[in-house]
Amino acid sequence: MISAPACDLIYINGEWRHPARSASAIPVISPATEQVIGSVAQSSALDVDQAVAAARAAFPAFSATTPAQRIALLGRILVLMEERAEPLAQAICQEMGAAIGFARTAHVPFGLAHIRAAIEVLERFPFLTPQGSTAIAREAIGVCGLITPWNWPLYQITAKLAPALAAGCTIVLKPSELSPFSAHMLAQILHEAGTPPGVFNMVTGLGEEVGAAIAAHGDIDMVSITGSTRAGVLVAQAAAPTVKRVTQELGGKSPNILLDDADFARVVPLGVAAGLRNAGQSCSAPTRMLVPQARLAEVEHMAAAAARALVVGDPSLETTDLGPVANRNQFDKVQRMIDIGLAEGARLVWGGPGRPDGFDRGFYCRPTIFTCPDPAMRIAQEEIFGPVLCLIPYRDEEDAIRIANDTVYGLGAHVQSADLDRARRVAGRIRAGQVHINHPAWDGMAAFGGYKQSGNGREYGRFGLEEYLETKAILGYYPQ
Repeated sequence: MISAPACDLIYINGEWRHPARSASAIPVISPATEQVIGSVAQSSALDVDQAVAAARAAFPAFSATTPAQRIALLGRILVLMEERAEPLAQAICQEMGAAIGFARTAHVPFGLAHIRAAIEVLERFPFLTPQGSTAIAREAIGVCGLITPWNWPLYQITAKLAPALAAGCTIVLKPSELSPFSAHMLAQILHEAGTPPGVFNMVTGLGEEVGAAIAAHGDIDMVSITGSTRAGVLVAQAAAPTVKRVTQELGGKSPNILLDDADFARVVPLGVAAGLRNAGQSCSAPTRMLVPQARLAEVEHMAAAAARALVVGDPSLETTDLGPVANRNQFDKVQRMIDIGLAEGARLVWGGPGRPDGFDRGFYCRPTIFTCPDPAMRIAQEEIFGPVLCLIPYRDEEDAIRIANDTVYGLGAHVQSADLDRARRVAGRIRAGQVHINHPAWDGMAAFGGYKQSGNGREYGRFGLEEYLETKAILGYYPQ
């Protein structure tokens, strides 16, 4: 088990310290057992003030470092993360219930990939470019508040932290209080890597106090949040009076269009796996599988078989595919949405309400597949954030595109077809920030972010770095 006492401290100006105001620590609950396995410090706006002051003081020197110096720092962080890959995976397994195999093959490697991507981008990024006699300079935006979620705790932190450091920004991080172990391990790694005092600071606690204080703070120049659309709206509202930059990676209800010429034997099981991975707790998960009406019965049979094959169980076991969902609130929401689906008249293909057989505690959910004859059903429109997949029949290609775009979200989408040109054409008409054709490999350099209520701004690779930069035009910089 991960040692809990260090999580009762926060990290400000290169030091571990107790919060400024005495308050009870927040218990950390194991999603597998529902038992308390640790606690995390409950910070306040006073701690945010101290963290911001440290970051503000550190900014002039750190923003003046060379790309080579920042590459060296990121390289040291990467080496330490690689050395501690297994403890990080174990922490993620314990704090939010990710199956240990998935933590080892996805959560930690994807987190590492963001550090590598930042190094690679920084090695060739043009911070000063000529435009006639004018120079276009790209400069660090300043002090950045990073607010990250519980569902991909390490991966979402490094997606923000790595480009912010690469840009020369200083940081105040608020990780989720529901999954703090991996964040504390990462903070220790940054400390051991020689991150200058004040460049990285971490305050923990509740969003309504700590997150709100970060969003509203006048000395924070930018806030980047990953979370629900509701949380993103609240952060943007709190940030508006100080006119700071706000980037948001928010909710999703991503479509997966199976065109009629796709290899269904391949793409249906892959689509089920993609929709339900991480126990369905991914904002970009393709949880709406759009299938030709004439092949619906076939897809139902194949999807049920794929779901039946998934092993739900103790996340610490190598044989487990899906662990529990991460917390009580999420478990209750998943159960409520399954009940709503049944009440709406969706056809249950597999799974259903309650825990899987053999479990009387823990936040375990049945992998559940519905057929939704009406794409306006709530379970086909609202983000459930659990292992629930909706099969939606369509008449023709135009109907599929219409259904895919008929959502308030626009984070991700998938298209499956044997005809690459056809898939490209359909992908070009989907209103989403990232579209996958025929289940490609994950690309840590590909821009990631949303249209509509899925947010604004982009993460990953060069696109992520640019979010942490301001643009300055210096006229007369070059001789005429």
